[in-house]
Amino acid sequence: MRKLFICTLFFIGLLSKAQNYAAINEIISRLEERKGINQHLENVSVDNKKFVLIKNFDDHTERNFIIIKGNDATYVEMFDDKATGQSTSNVFSGDIIRKKNIISLRADKLENKKIPIPVSKTLLLTRQKDIIYLIDINSRDRWIDEESYTKKTK
Repeated sequence: MRKLFICTLFFIGLLSKAQNYAAINEIISRLEERKGINQHLENVSVDNKKFVLIKNFDDHTERNFIIIKGNDATYVEMFDDKATGQSTSNVFSGDIIRKKNIISLRADKLENKKIPIPVSKTLLLTRQKDIIYLIDINSRDRWIDEESYTKKTK
């Protein structure tokens, strides 16, 4: 009788956990979406896309752009000095390699002149609420698709 009672409690415990499984699975899916894990975005095209990253500091503002056209990429850094109002920019060009959700950018030319150490970025393609992002794997910077950004602000 005692073994039957313990087995019954065990079985009831398993049933209640099975009901909570759907809720836990939904929470895990949402967390994975935030991290960019387990998203299958192989069919999402990044061709002819422009991604933007803006960083605001006390003395200056940095605006960075990644423009992808086929396997070629352009990486632009713009610095706006708040004190003088002057802007400077660096325009790098290079290529990309895409494997599933990972995009590797290697820019080996600065204003069409070969540079000894290329600028390289490893980016994770992710989507949250129908907005496409590139997340820099090393710095965790989030590059937003310009089309998604301008579409939401209109």
